[in-house]
Amino acid sequence: MTTLSARQTGRAIDLGRWRNGEHAKSRGHSRIPIHLKLVALKQRLSFLRDYPDYLLSIVLTVIAVLLFIPAHLISTNVKSQLQRESISLGQQVHSLSATAVSEDQMKRQLERLRAIEKDADEIRRLAVQSTQRELLSYDVFPEPDPNMSFSTSVFYVFGQQFRSGIDQLIARVNGRDCPTEVEVDRHLEESLSHSGRRGFARRGLSGGSTRSSYGRYMSRIERVIVDEICKERARSISVYVDPSDLSGYEYWKDYEYPGKEEAIKDCWYHQLAYWVIEDLFHTIEAMNSGYDNVLTAPVKRLLDVTFTMGLRRPGTGGRVFTGFRSRSQNKEGGNDRPAYVRSVKDGLTESCSGRICDEDYDVIHFSASFLVSQEAVLRFMNELCSGKEHTFSGFFGREAERRFKHNQITILESSINPIDPNEAGHRLYRYGRDRVVELRLVCEYLFCKEAYDVIKPDVVRDELQAQ
Repeated sequence: MTTLSARQTGRAIDLGRWRNGEHAKSRGHSRIPIHLKLVALKQRLSFLRDYPDYLLSIVLTVIAVLLFIPAHLISTNVKSQLQRESISLGQQVHSLSATAVSEDQMKRQLERLRAIEKDADEIRRLAVQSTQRELLSYDVFPEPDPNMSFSTSVFYVFGQQFRSGIDQLIARVNGRDCPTEVEVDRHLEESLSHSGRRGFARRGLSGGSTRSSYGRYMSRIERVIVDEICKERARSISVYVDPSDLSGYEYWKDYEYPGKEEAIKDCWYHQLAYWVIEDLFHTIEAMNSGYDNVLTAPVKRLLDVTFTMGLRRPGTGGRVFTGFRSRSQNKEGGNDRPAYVRSVKDGLTESCSGRICDEDYDVIHFSASFLVSQEAVLRFMNELCSGKEHTFSGFFGREAERRFKHNQITILESSINPIDPNEAGHRLYRYGRDRVVELRLVCEYLFCKEAYDVIKPDVVRDELQAQ
């Protein structure tokens, strides 16, 4: 029999008391010493000594359980971070890779951008060249040379150059007006002189007759003669033009000097008018090229060119409608000259382009009327707005001549109306077999400030700023 020591016997007694609850009662509280807890735990686990093979498994299981919890938490955080950063970034890269451009494509894109930049520079260059036009006189703008003794003759010379330029444009398109009543009377009298009816011709036609009376008091043979006279004129020209129907032509015929500043403004605005009229004649020339005469040509007649349409513009830039200017008004010398469109009220019509004078461009409006073949209306409008060539030797005429292109016209309004060839206004005109309509256009004309500000007179600048 095993003999227990005194210490072991005491521990056994204490352990027995603790199991029966006596130890806690004797001390008055339920706190159990740690050594007793360990002894009790050791006794409870003493059965494991009988199962040593399971001890390792149990220990490993406990360790695995203890490691699983933090590992699970760490794995969850890692997955969340990967989903948020790596996987999302990978998806973006994958989606971008589908639309990614190759290196060659990037090179082509750069070449395209350079081409666009080059086009922009070319457009700016062409805009400048479009307003660099030949002048009628190089002695007026921006003002007459102060180093020379001033003479009013420079303004009269400008007026002569204006009228001479119009005459040259008309000759270039082989233009001329219909026979006058005096011409018809003379030819009719010569034709009838052999028939013994000379006196009738003198009394009935030269004696105060008007175009409306032609045909009223004439016999059949006389009508045939007049018709042949008119056809002969039509076969000899390409378009009907009366220079007095063009703005400024009659104004400069008997010009009265109004003072230096006003004379400079007259020359400036009529220089702008001349450029517009020049483009109209270039359009007629292009349209009628290749046709024998006015009887077959698509453009039959230039009726008028006006920059006011009878609108009187006060100095403040406003305008008051006074009706269309008649031919007689124009011949009396009314100053029908261009005006800058600085606001919508300054235009001849509501502008579909919305353009007014700004930092880059100056804008004017004009109106022109033509008689054209009905089938050629759209072609004529397209030709009017197309590019046209001109030469330029510098605004002071000292540079080598260069050839530029300009395209400054935009059609704002158009109206097409049929005509009656038997009306008084058409009695001495012959238009051939085509169906002829009257085409009236209101257009805007652009000037690049960068191009011509160097010669714009100070009196014009001051006037525009005052307005």
